[in-house]
Amino acid sequence: MTFPRVPRPRSGPSEQGSVGYGWSAIAPPRQPVLFVNPRSGDGAASRARVAERAQERGIEVVVLDRGRSLVEHVDEAVKRGADALGMAGGDGSLASVAAAAAAHEVPFICVPAGTRNHFALDLGVDRRDVVGALDAFTDGVERRIDLAEVNGRVFVNNVSLGIYGEAVGDPAYRAAKVRTLVETVERVVGPSARTPSLRLVDDAGRQHTQLAVVLVSNNPYALGPPVLGTRPSLDSGLLGVVILDAPDSRRRPPGRAWSTPRFEVLATDPVHAGIDGEAVVLSAPLEFAIRPAVLRVRISSRHPGASPAARIRSARPPRSMR
Repeated sequence: MTFPRVPRPRSGPSEQGSVGYGWSAIAPPRQPVLFVNPRSGDGAASRARVAERAQERGIEVVVLDRGRSLVEHVDEAVKRGADALGMAGGDGSLASVAAAAAAHEVPFICVPAGTRNHFALDLGVDRRDVVGALDAFTDGVERRIDLAEVNGRVFVNNVSLGIYGEAVGDPAYRAAKVRTLVETVERVVGPSARTPSLRLVDDAGRQHTQLAVVLVSNNPYALGPPVLGTRPSLDSGLLGVVILDAPDSRRRPPGRAWSTPRFEVLATDPVHAGIDGEAVVLSAPLEFAIRPAVLRVRISSRHPGASPAARIRSARPPRSMR
């Protein structure tokens, strides 16, 4: 995927735009297109009548079917002159449309109609207000954020290797996520288990050859309470890396987290991975990279505009006042 070279914006959480956190008011697009996956989130878009509500706002709607790929639909929309691309669906679909929007330098709109909507949460979209997210097309604010990629494939949240990568590859995973993950943990790190053949060098130059978990994210996650699992920023220009060594590796401490613009994972076999929650198989070596400020995103001016981690951080008084 080729992205245009753009300067990094100077705005940040301390600056106030229409909703703060670096957002700026912007004119509505003239030819917006919204792609709707009616099957995501157990039919969340259909229940909220997203397609009908978008059409009422003058937005062209493309409802995905099983006969054609999302990429084909997006390519056609761009050729017709679309000047804003939105996606109502899960995070995997969001990543595909976001990649196209970045490549063509048009704004991207996230409508939270998936199962967990992690990207929407960290972007500052109100996940409970599915229809209200459409206001990004008509009364939106805009900023630039990063995208990440592995072996050229874009992801908006994270890539999971090891235990979670194995679990996502299990056909039973989507039907029974928790049970399948527990069973996979027992298989991967249990007494008779064989850990995935992953190798890497951490930020301190230490080699890790017995890894149970590798999580690489588009910007680092907050790893402590009260906002564990959300990202304070989506424009840091860095990947977040979290690793956990297998129990029998005898490495102390067994886990490590750091940030980096580029990262490589080696393996002797094809690697089962979860990319934004979707099961894939990747060929080694796995080359991760951040693409700073390549995506123009728009959200409703009435939505929070920041993740829980960012809101807590900005609400804290300066250290000199504590």
